[in-house]
Amino acid sequence: MTANIENTGMRPPAEVTDPGASAGAPPVHLAGPWQDPALAPEARADALIAAMTLQEKISQLFGVWVGASDEGGEVAPFQHDMEEAVALDDLLPHGLGQLTRPFGTAPVDPAVGALSLSRTQERIARANRFGIPALAHEECLAGFATWGATAYPVPLSWGATFDPELIREMAAAIGRDMRSVGVHQGLAPVLDVVRDARWGRVEETIGEDPYLVGTVATAYVRGLESAGVVATLKHFAGYSASRAGRNLAPVGMGARERADIILPPFEMAVRESGVRSVMHAYTDTDGIPSAADGPLLTGLLRDTWGFDGTVVADYFGIAFLKTLHGVAGTFGEAAGAALGAGVDVELPTVKAFGSPLTDAIAEGLVPEALVDRAVRRVLVQKARLGLLDADWKPMPPVLAAATGADGSADGNPEELRGSVRLDTDENRALARRVAEQAVVLLRNDGTLPLAADAADGAPARIALIGPNAEAPTAVLGCYAFPVHVGGLHPGTPLGIELPTLREACAAEFPHSEIVTARGADIDGPDTGGFGEAAELARSADLVILALGDRAGLFGRGTSGEGCDAENLALPGVQQHLLDTLLDTGTPIVVTLLAGRPYALGRAADEAAAVVQSFFPGEEGTRAVASVLSGRTAPSGRLPVSVPRHPGSQPSTYLAARLGHVSEVSSVDPTPAFGFGHGLTYTAFEWSDLVVEHGRASTEGEFTLSCTVRNTGAWEGTEVIQVYLHDPVASVVQPVRRLIGYVRLDLDPGRAARVRMTVPAELASFTGRDGYRIVEPGDLELRLSASSTDTRLTARVTVTGPVRTVDHTRRLHMTTATEILTEAPM
Repeated sequence: MTANIENTGMRPPAEVTDPGASAGAPPVHLAGPWQDPALAPEARADALIAAMTLQEKISQLFGVWVGASDEGGEVAPFQHDMEEAVALDDLLPHGLGQLTRPFGTAPVDPAVGALSLSRTQERIARANRFGIPALAHEECLAGFATWGATAYPVPLSWGATFDPELIREMAAAIGRDMRSVGVHQGLAPVLDVVRDARWGRVEETIGEDPYLVGTVATAYVRGLESAGVVATLKHFAGYSASRAGRNLAPVGMGARERADIILPPFEMAVRESGVRSVMHAYTDTDGIPSAADGPLLTGLLRDTWGFDGTVVADYFGIAFLKTLHGVAGTFGEAAGAALGAGVDVELPTVKAFGSPLTDAIAEGLVPEALVDRAVRRVLVQKARLGLLDADWKPMPPVLAAATGADGSADGNPEELRGSVRLDTDENRALARRVAEQAVVLLRNDGTLPLAADAADGAPARIALIGPNAEAPTAVLGCYAFPVHVGGLHPGTPLGIELPTLREACAAEFPHSEIVTARGADIDGPDTGGFGEAAELARSADLVILALGDRAGLFGRGTSGEGCDAENLALPGVQQHLLDTLLDTGTPIVVTLLAGRPYALGRAADEAAAVVQSFFPGEEGTRAVASVLSGRTAPSGRLPVSVPRHPGSQPSTYLAARLGHVSEVSSVDPTPAFGFGHGLTYTAFEWSDLVVEHGRASTEGEFTLSCTVRNTGAWEGTEVIQVYLHDPVASVVQPVRRLIGYVRLDLDPGRAARVRMTVPAELASFTGRDGYRIVEPGDLELRLSASSTDTRLTARVTVTGPVRTVDHTRRLHMTTATEILTEAPM
C-alpha cells in the first residue's frame, strides 16, 4: 500500500533528488520527520517511504553476505557458492537493508571486527540519500557465533535443564555481547518440535514437546530482546516434521498435527516474549512452501496472533521457490510469491529481490504495494533500533573510547586488537551452570558418583576410552563457530578454551590414574582399536566410555544441518565397541556427547551408568566430570526420548494409543528412557495429593496440591511434570501431553508443598471442524517424574457445553511452592 503522509500531519521534502550525484560528490542526506525519535516509528516510516524511489524501497528488503576485515577495513562481500558476486558500489547508493554475518563468516578479532563493521556502516549511510545504515544480523544458536565468543550448550541442552529462567539469563548475556559490537539481530531460537530424531538438526531444537519448547524458547527471546537484540523465531513452520527426518524433505502432516504440535511454541513466543522477527521454514507442507504460505505468514501470524515485526527468509529460501519447490517459473515470480505471502526481507543476499523483482513490478506482475507493505515493517524496526535517528553514530558501544568527535570510526586496528573479550569469566561461569543442569543421568546401578579422593575410595585406575575422550570440539554443535566456520580455517586458533574429557577427568579425579584409548572413530568402520581398548578396560577399575557425535554441516558430521541419520544406532562401530567393553566385565560408565538420542543396545540394561549430554558447550566436559564425581548433583531431564531400538522412528512420546506398543504391529516403539526421565543421587517421595477443586466448567480451573520430600542423603532436584490424559475425546489424542512443570531444589530431608492451578483451557485441542475447543468430560492430571513414570493421579471433570477458544486462551498453569519448615529427617 502507498504510505498516507496526510494522515500523519507531515509532508515529504519538496526535493528528493540527489543534487551531488551527477557531480560525483557524496550524496546530500535529506532531512525529514523520519529522523525524529519523538514521532511514532510508524509515522517515521510512512514519511520516509513517501520520499523514497522504488529502488530505494526495494534495497531495504534484502541483505548482503559479508565478512568483517581482520585488518579493520570495510567488510567484503562473501562469495557463497550458491550465488554470484555482489557489487556493493552498485547497491549502496540506493541503501541496504541488512548485513549478513559480518562476524560469523571468517575469524576476526572482536574489536577489529567491530571497527570494520562500524566503518562499513559509515560507508553505507554516507552512500544513500537518507543516511540509513544496515541492520546487522548474526547466528546465536548456542552463543554468539563468532571467533572468541563463549560457546554455550546447544538448545537440546537448554530443554534438558527444564529451567527457562536460566536460559533467559544465558540469552541476555549472548545479546549483550552481540549488541556491544554492533549486531542488531540474532537468528535464534529454533522452535521446531522434534518429530523424528533422525533429522540432523535435532541438536538445534529444544525437544519433542511443544510446551517445553515454547516455555524455554520464550525465555530465550526475552533474554535476547532485553539486551536490545532482535530475536528471530525459526523455522515457521513444520521444518522438523520432514519425511524420514531428511533435511528439506516435504512435510506430510495434517492440519491438526500442525495446529496442536508445531504451532503452539510459536504462538506462545509471539504472545509472551516481545519477539520482533520470524523466519520462514524451508519446507513445504502438503505442497505449500512456507515461504509462499500467505495463510500462515499473514493470516495466522499477523492477522490472528497480532505479530507486527519482520518476517525474514531462511537463507536462499525465496530463490528455492523456483529452484527446489518449482512453484515459481522465474525469480521474479518467486519474489512476488514471497512478498505476497508476507516475507519482508530476503537473506542472506540479494537474488530474487534484486532485478527480478524490479522487472516484475515494471511488467505489472507484482504490485508495488507489496513492496510498500514490507518496507514499512523494515523501516519501523530500524526506527525502533535508532537507525533512522539524526544523531545515529556508527561506532558500537564496545569501541566508544575510540570514537572520533563526530562519531566516526577512526580507531587504530592494531591498538584495538585483543581489547575486547567475548568469552569472559562471567560468561564461562554461566555456560558451566547451563551445562551442569543439562547433564542427564539415564542409568545408575550405584557406581556413580565416583569418589574423587583416595581416602574415600577413588578408583585407582580409570580407563577413558572412546572417540570423544580426547576431542576438544566434541562438546560443540554445528553452529558453534569453531565447527561452523573454524574448520575452514585450519591454521586459526580455536579462540576459546575447550578442555577435553580426559583433561576434565584428570582434574576431577587427581588421585586416579587415567589411561586412554580411542577404540574407534566416530563414524568409521575400523575395529582395529578394539583389542587395545578391551585390554585397557580389563586392567582398570572402571571404564568411562566417551561416545557420541561429531557435529558438522551437510554430511561432514554425524549431527548437524544436513547430517541426517538412516536410523538411531550409534554412528560407525561405536555400538560394537560398547558391546566389546561390556563383555570385559569391568564396570562401564557410558558418557554421551551427542546431538541426538541414540539407541544404546545392551548398555540400557547392563552399563554401570549412562550419562547423556547434548553438545554441552565449552564448559561441558567439566560439567560432565563434576556430575561423575558428585560435586554437581545431576538434575537434567530428557527433552527427547531415548529409543530402545534404532529403527523404531519416527516416534515421540506424544503418540496416540495406536502409536504405542500394540498387538497389531511387530515394531515396539517403547523408549529405553522416556521424555522427562532423569535420575539423581538422592530419592524423592511424592505424597499427600489433595484435589481442592476437581470439577470445573470449560471456562474454569482445577486446583490440586502435593508434597515432595527429599528422602535421601544428597541434595537434589526433582521436576514435577504435569501430564494431561484425556480418555475420551471427539478426535484422537496423545495418551499424555505435558501441560506444566515445576523444578524443585531440595536439601536432604526437606519437603515442599506445591499447589497447582490448572485452567480447563489447557485441555483444549483442535476439533473436527478445525477450531480449538474445550470439551466436557473426565480427565486425568498425572503428576509424574517423566512421561513413563507417573507418581500421583488427580481425576477431574470438565462440565458444561463445548467451548471454542482462540489465541487469547490461557497457556499455563500457575504454581505456588512452600518449603515446609519441619526439621529434616
